[in-house]
Amino acid sequence: MTKAPRLTLIAGPTASGKSRLALDMAEKTGAVIINADSQQLYADLRVLSARPSIEDEARAEHRLYGVADAAESWSVGRWTRAVMPLLEELAAAGRPALLVGGTGLYFNALTRGLADIPAVPDEMRDAVQAEHDLEGEAAFRRRLAEVDPNAAAAITPGDRQRLVRALAVAQATGRSLSDWKAATRPLLASGSYDALVVEPPRDRLYAHCDARVRLMIDNGAVEEVRALLARGLDPALPAMKAVGVPELAAHLAGRTSLDQAVAAIRLATRHYAKRQLTWFRNQTRDWPRVSPGA
Repeated sequence: MTKAPRLTLIAGPTASGKSRLALDMAEKTGAVIINADSQQLYADLRVLSARPSIEDEARAEHRLYGVADAAESWSVGRWTRAVMPLLEELAAAGRPALLVGGTGLYFNALTRGLADIPAVPDEMRDAVQAEHDLEGEAAFRRRLAEVDPNAAAAITPGDRQRLVRALAVAQATGRSLSDWKAATRPLLASGSYDALVVEPPRDRLYAHCDARVRLMIDNGAVEEVRALLARGLDPALPAMKAVGVPELAAHLAGRTSLDQAVAAIRLATRHYAKRQLTWFRNQTRDWPRVSPGA
């Protein structure tokens, strides 16, 4: 087998071809493919999350795919607590690993660190939010600048949620959010991994997004959402907000036709891919780019 680094991070937007690339690499190197996509964690979303097929899973070992129930809510922290022991286990066995996905925060947690910020009590967060609404953003931002000037300068205009969180963290912990973040350490040691971003031309990416949506419909996406809705889960759960679930739920409720739902999913998928592209371009500028053939 071809010699491979111990760990390779493969990031990219949905429908970019990163899973296919990872499978090709795994077959050449014997690497284990590990999921770094927040939607592919959920067992109930095999079709809509475009999880590797059973046939692909038979070609190479896959880990952390379909391990969560839709009733669960996995945070970045919970994913890191699952992935780090796995990486250590594979390293001890001398097996290479390919960490593959489109969830940028997962990669950030590994390469930059995850701030272990204490939870803010609900009542304090609600009180700070009420203060924001009463004072207005300009006055609230000036107050935030007194305790966390970096956050006040960095948070974009109109981002009420982040402004409120920054001040609430400072008040609840006695320490600024910026200080908490500055104290983080990467979970992966520098030099212990290779990294790349799969970034096809945007027109090709969008064409792949459209084709994937049609394939999902043909492979049972409507039935997958029908089964999910039958469980009566909280609509705020991550699995219930996955691209395709709300759109097909509207169709199943009789509010839209299937063609309208498909069009809405295509648009949502393109928007999702665009956000991912922007995120990786801003956050992983020094990672090499690859563009698999069409």
